Amino acid sequence: MNPPTLTVPLHHAAHGRTGDKGNISCISVIAWHAGLWPLLVAQITDEVVARQFAYRRPAAVRRYLLPQLQIMNFVLDEALDGGVNSALNLDSHGKTLSFHLLDLPIAVPAELVPLLVGFAGNAEPARAS
Repeated sequence: MNPPTLTVPLHHAAHGRTGDKGNISCISVIAWHAGLWPLLVAQITDEVVARQFAYRRPAAVRRYLLPQLQIMNFVLDEALDGGVNSALNLDSHGKTLSFHLLDLPIAVPAELVPLLVGFAGNAEPARAS
């Protein structure tokens, strides 16, 4: 029997930063608590991030883990419409992309819920998969 889980937005388990180099976006996901790190590693994969940003059509998405800091960095190639000097969009640096990633739903086991930040307990029960 699987332990009960809740589905919550990623921002309750982590915060983020976004940077850019030309047409490459770098998004860091930083665990709020070391106890959440294994959960994040298991659920926030390069495939999941590629699906979350499919609308931007990145050429590749790579994940780099920094376990001693509980940080993962995602590199999205060709995700900024050509880069700062070429893009006509309002966020040519891609600074808001971390917020889009932090809205991703994750399943959190009930025993880890006390480690979440800003969680009021009104999440959806996770569906069995």
